[in-house]
Amino acid sequence: MKRKFSLKKNDEIKRVLDARHVVRNRYFSIHKYKNHDMNYFRFAISVPKKYGNAVERNQMKRRIKMIIAQYKIKEPFDFFIIVNPKAKQLSFQSIDQEITFLLKKHNIIEVK
Repeated sequence: MKRKFSLKKNDEIKRVLDARHVVRNRYFSIHKYKNHDMNYFRFAISVPKKYGNAVERNQMKRRIKMIIAQYKIKEPFDFFIIVNPKAKQLSFQSIDQEITFLLKKHNIIEVK
C-alpha cells in the first residue's frame, strides 16, 4: 500500500472517531468517515500493547494491510481499524473473514 493511503495525523483520526459511524465485532472495530476532500481512501490501524510485543502488533498490521489491498474501495472514505487483543487467537483466514464482513457491513467495499 502506498503511503498516501494512510491517515497520519491525530486530528484526522479524531475526525473519523468523532463521526461515530462504527461497526464492530468481538475482534475488530471499524470507524468510517466520508471524506469529500480526497478522491481516494485513507486508513489507519491501531493495535494496543495488550495484544502482544511489537513483532506481533506489526504482523497484525501487515496482515490487515494485505486484506485491504485486495479490495476495491468504493468511495473516498477515511476509516480507522481498532484491533481487540482477542484477535490474537485468529488465523489469517479468520482475520480476512472478519475484516471483510465488517467492511461489507459498513458498505466500504462492494459485495460480491
